[in-house]
Amino acid sequence: QVQLVESGGGLVQTGGSLRLSCAASGLTFSRYTMGWFRQVPGKEREFVTAIHWSGGSTIYEASVKGRFTISRDNAKNTVCLQMNSLKPQDTAVYYCAADYSGLTLSQSSRSYDYWGQGTQVTVSS
Repeated sequence: QVQLVESGGGLVQTGGSLRLSCAASGLTFSRYTMGWFRQVPGKEREFVTAIHWSGGSTIYEASVKGRFTISRDNAKNTVCLQMNSLKPQDTAVYYCAADYSGLTLSQSSRSYDYWGQGTQVTVSS
């Protein structure tokens, strides 16, 4: 049974930082591209960033580029999202996701096979 479990969310002031982690089990983690998405009530789930299974390439949504950094540790089956210079518009539930197709870094939620339960990030102004 595949499980993705996010942690590290919380409340932070504008300009602050948070580090999200996602622990994966039940899959060959090193073969999966991993992504982070976020969603606010009433809106579609939005792509944030993804990292290739090799860790060799990454992609970021424009509004987070330069502020967020995705990383992975294939030995520990974890993917992390370091979020700096947070803004109120970053407030959302953040989800990690796993994509087996692996050849490209997809920004579409439909490409991802497994999802975590989400962790709330709230940035106060």
